[in-house]
Amino acid sequence: MQLINGFHLRNLRGDIFGGLTAAVVALPLALAFGVASGAGAIAGLYGAIFVGFFAALFGGTPAQVSGPTGPMTVVMAMIVTKYAGDPAMAFTIVMMGGAFQILFGVLRLGQYVRLVPYPVISGFMTGIGVIIIILEIGPLLGHADPAGGVLGAVRAIPGFVLSPGRDATIAGILSLAIVLFTPKRIAAIVPSPLIALIVGTLAVYFFLPGAPVIGDIPTGLPKPIVPSFSLEALPDMVKSGVILALLGSIDSLLTSLIADNVSRTRHRSNRELIGQGIGNMVAGFFGGIPGAGATMRTVINIHAGGRTPISGALHALVLFSLLLGLAPLAGYIPHAVLAGILLKVGYDIIDWRYVRRLPRAPRAGVVMMLTVLALTVFVDLIMAVGVGVVMAALLFVKRMADIQQGGMALIGAGRTERLPAEEARLLEESGGAVMLFRFTGPISFGAAASLAPAMGVADCHYLVLDFTDVPMIDTSGTMGLEDAIEAAHAQGVKVFIAGASAQVAKILEALGIRDDSALPPTKSRLDALRLACGEAAAQRGKATD
Repeated sequence: MQLINGFHLRNLRGDIFGGLTAAVVALPLALAFGVASGAGAIAGLYGAIFVGFFAALFGGTPAQVSGPTGPMTVVMAMIVTKYAGDPAMAFTIVMMGGAFQILFGVLRLGQYVRLVPYPVISGFMTGIGVIIIILEIGPLLGHADPAGGVLGAVRAIPGFVLSPGRDATIAGILSLAIVLFTPKRIAAIVPSPLIALIVGTLAVYFFLPGAPVIGDIPTGLPKPIVPSFSLEALPDMVKSGVILALLGSIDSLLTSLIADNVSRTRHRSNRELIGQGIGNMVAGFFGGIPGAGATMRTVINIHAGGRTPISGALHALVLFSLLLGLAPLAGYIPHAVLAGILLKVGYDIIDWRYVRRLPRAPRAGVVMMLTVLALTVFVDLIMAVGVGVVMAALLFVKRMADIQQGGMALIGAGRTERLPAEEARLLEESGGAVMLFRFTGPISFGAAASLAPAMGVADCHYLVLDFTDVPMIDTSGTMGLEDAIEAAHAQGVKVFIAGASAQVAKILEALGIRDDSALPPTKSRLDALRLACGEAAAQRGKATD
């Protein structure tokens, strides 16, 4: 197993361009997230450096770029506010969150995120693209980001359009034009975002001085923080650490799925959690805010050519070099130029392949995708995915229940054409006193509610339940079976269970499900029919006497 997942030198040029471009985009975001967290701009930069570097080296998504993200920053802001009197405790929680992420990876919990359905991923990706476009319209036109998040930006767009900053707008449109129209043969040598960054910055420096630039960036080396906690605060600290770990894990693995989609690769979920955990532990130790896989920076990295952990690690090292003294150069980068680059990135993130198919796609998937899209843009990223997964799970259960119900068949005299000759003869000779109820496929909680009504239509005295073609039954299905048997008993029907596999029989016996025969539930269908038909014949004989 490779020490660094996905490491090779065959894509070195693309990784260098990807890392450099991602670093330039990450710089203002890291500073902004640091300020928003309440820990300070420098803490945001530390978070981007340490999470970005160690997650790249030890993670499981080769092209992923990690650093502070919006959801993580919101949680960190609450933590910083709560422990304002002892900042060391706040950063100790960051370390705890990293430790929990490592534990999640060791327990192999990351694999379950792969089960997220495509419409959910499509809605999430498209929502991220829409958010980027909305948020970057203001900077493109020379305005600062308005308060109120996405909704605030939407409300402010008319004002931005009516009063654009001339120099910034020219620089932003120039940048956007470069990333849109750079010929592919040139972009194959130098990524168009890097060309736009250099050309746009030089244009502003020499000809468009009115465009806002990043400005001064704080510098300095981080100092280690000694972990701090108290027995009284420990339960709440652990709770906050678990929240950070869960949010960071979901955020990172969703970005990993997006990275897979864009780069046509496949990440390793559990290893990614371990890498993110190591990065967050180190970030907390040096006073950095927590981070996760960053969708915007990851996609920028991939579009600029990054494909291996070299790009993510280089992005962190570039930020570290800025921290050590190159900050004045990055300070000349205009916000409008970055906005032009990001508008193209936002457009590319939108899942146009699925969007174009919406009129023809299955309605359930379309509703799921649009719901996740709306929640991503206007509510919350994690809630959007959570709601999407729940919708997908309910839809899957409904479809499975329909399939399972379709596999149930009630067979009696006059309808025995698909049975072996001996079984058909027994049912015909019973004269309708014995009926066979066949199950096909697994019996899960989705079909449990339909068992009693389906079996209740049997007009007979003996009912054989055939489990020959049932590979598994869950607890809900078993309890539904018990309700159906009790309903049959209430109608005076005697029930026999036949053909159950050892696994199914074990579950039935464990939950106390019994039929009315002395034979085990693993008896064959033919044996059960012989027993039932024999009893039916004996009953007829008694009635005749």
